[in-house]
Amino acid sequence: MRLADFIEQNLESILQAWEDFARTLAPASDNMDAEALRDHAEQMLRTIAADLRTDQTRQQRIAKSHGAAPATEGESAAETHAIIRQSSGFTVDQMVSEYRALRTSVLMLWMPRTSLADEHAIGDIMRFNEAVDQALAESVVSYSAAVDAARNIFLGILGHDLRSPLGAILLSSEVLLRAVDLPARTTKIASRIYTSVKRATKIAGDLLDFTRTQLGTGIPVQRVKGDLVKICEGMVEEARAYHPDSQIIFETTGTLRGQFDQARMEQVFTNLIGNAVQHGDSNTPITVSLETQGNMAIITVNNQGQPIEQAVLANIFDPMVRGVGNDDAKYGAGAGLGLGLYIASAIVSAHQGTIGVRSDATSGTTFSVRIPLEPL
Repeated sequence: MRLADFIEQNLESILQAWEDFARTLAPASDNMDAEALRDHAEQMLRTIAADLRTDQTRQQRIAKSHGAAPATEGESAAETHAIIRQSSGFTVDQMVSEYRALRTSVLMLWMPRTSLADEHAIGDIMRFNEAVDQALAESVVSYSAAVDAARNIFLGILGHDLRSPLGAILLSSEVLLRAVDLPARTTKIASRIYTSVKRATKIAGDLLDFTRTQLGTGIPVQRVKGDLVKICEGMVEEARAYHPDSQIIFETTGTLRGQFDQARMEQVFTNLIGNAVQHGDSNTPITVSLETQGNMAIITVNNQGQPIEQAVLANIFDPMVRGVGNDDAKYGAGAGLGLGLYIASAIVSAHQGTIGVRSDATSGTTFSVRIPLEPL
């Protein structure tokens, strides 16, 4: 009997084997009924049977083995199955094991009813394995996308909901710092609360911005006329106050007027200067410079110290990547999420600009930003 015919004539016994195996995948399957455990299995089996009956060239078989099977219209049963399994609490390993069990049970039920001497038997087995692998690949991709979406939604909610309590703590610490009759020890504690909450607020903001980029909306910018020099100067002064032991030099030739999102450009300056402070040599100055070249604003931030390794340099603007530095700088209490440069890059891109970096032992590390003064 051809395998496609066997699958269609023995759907119930195959589905029962699928259900019995899925029921062993506790605890995810503990409270699931037969219909839920068999989720989309029948549709996948019918799709596999139809695939077995479809003529296939050698080139098409090679393409399928490379994951380039013909695209289906809409969401396939395997893709939907993965989303439901993920939402039901199945791990990706448990879902993959369902396909392994399906492959084994179908072949074990079919083999006693056929003969390997049959001219079609080996071809049916090969085609069946290809079809199962294709369904498995679709499920894994769909499962991963569902996990990514759930993670991004969680991060967005977390970042959003953290801002309210952090804002209340920040406001309270500011009120305490303005009081003139506080003991020195209390003032010191209030100052620590203030700086720590500002750091936590920045992390929450980074989470929100990261989520926006991952969900495809990008970081929104609202460009208005302003002076980029004043924006940068304010962030340099803030960095000097926040890092009193660091020497930060600001160089500019005068005003630099154009259309920018002031709040977002403040983020760019803060992230680049903060990165230079964190990873640079504390005994050498950090230089922040602004100039124009034609219709472009050129921003550079240079620090001396250990150069960035080439392996890191290639991915420095990717999320969760940290540069060189001591372990405390990368992983200690003052470390962030590794999103600063990624967010700076996204903001620069939203301004239709570019950002780059070069790093060597002689010149140090220099981040360069080019942004058009007016929207292109």
